[in-house]
Amino acid sequence: MSAVTEPRGYALDKPLPSAAVVGGMQGLFGYQRFPVFSLPWLGRRAVVFLIPIGGLALMTSLGTWAVSQDPALGAVAGGLLFVSFMLMSFAGPGLAAIVRYLRWPLRFERSGVVLAVLLGMGISYLIDREASSRIEPMVEQGMTESGMLTEAQRVQARDLERSGVAVVINLMFLGGAYFLLGGGLALRGYFSEQRRVLDSARQAELADARLAAQQSALRLSLLQAQIAPHFLFNTLASVRALVRRDPERAEATLDALVDHLRACMPRLDTGGQLGLTTLGRELEACRSYLELMRLRLGGRLQYGIDAAEANLERALLPMLLLTLVENAVKHGIEPLPGPGRIDLRVETSNEAVRLVVEDSGAGLKPGLGGGVGLANIRAQLRDRYADAAALALSARPQGGVRAEIRLPPEEPA
Repeated sequence: MSAVTEPRGYALDKPLPSAAVVGGMQGLFGYQRFPVFSLPWLGRRAVVFLIPIGGLALMTSLGTWAVSQDPALGAVAGGLLFVSFMLMSFAGPGLAAIVRYLRWPLRFERSGVVLAVLLGMGISYLIDREASSRIEPMVEQGMTESGMLTEAQRVQARDLERSGVAVVINLMFLGGAYFLLGGGLALRGYFSEQRRVLDSARQAELADARLAAQQSALRLSLLQAQIAPHFLFNTLASVRALVRRDPERAEATLDALVDHLRACMPRLDTGGQLGLTTLGRELEACRSYLELMRLRLGGRLQYGIDAAEANLERALLPMLLLTLVENAVKHGIEPLPGPGRIDLRVETSNEAVRLVVEDSGAGLKPGLGGGVGLANIRAQLRDRYADAAALALSARPQGGVRAEIRLPPEEPA
């Protein structure tokens, strides 16, 4: 069985991702920023535990000194308590850390950590028993020698300790102390740690995806801002030249321009929050653009659109096809001295949907295919479909260029 692969950035000696830290612990409890039962976690936890255990040891030392009138006895009692409590606090977590650094498969590691904590609680009991067996006789002896404790009181105290109620209370107190000090409370954080780190990684991926979508929308918005003014200025300049020479053609060109702007308006008036369009609407934008270009070029352009009715409602990124059609006109048909043709087809199969734009124009030239529009198409496809979509340009045997966008048969959710 292979070892569990930890999420990226999830190393035992490095802080957890911020989103995976319970409560965003800082300051005194900053050790919880590290994986539970790791060496950084243990070291920082030791500093935290030093304060209350040291305080308890000091009070024990002073109290023993006060009742026994023996400062040496007080120092020994306080020292034994400090050492025993520190060992109790780190026996289980220390063994659990050894298990974690062995890098066992997760199922075995979790069992091993629980057993390590339980073993640490057993060791804590033995340590506590040994420390108590050394401290209590010394305290009783000091109190007896100072006259603060008579033999009868000493016997009575021992009888009370052996009573059923006292034994139950003592066991409950010791069990709680061993559980809290010995790492039992940290088990909850340990078992939820893997899930918290994975959730943090997913949240980071979602944030990256949202950022990529915003950047993609911004790129498309920039592309539209670059294309729309030049297109409008060129068209209006053509209309102005036609007004006196061919008023009817000028009027038809203006009508075609209005139709095209109407078809493109949902893409131009979105406040930068660009979403998906449909294949039908994109084809309508292409049709109105081709009709406008046909009039501008004085009939030199012919075109055809072939798409099955069933495909028209398919979701589509805006301006994919329109950019290819604009390139076909600009680089293919306009440089020709004579007439040319552009055909737009939608081909579907079980493996892919292909959006094809073919022209009979000037053909591929050096540097063609590296423009802003085509680069934007590739970026849009990569952002939405990863490697499942692609744009390809190729020369047609009979002249001209074939541009093809290959999409997966189903849109991603």
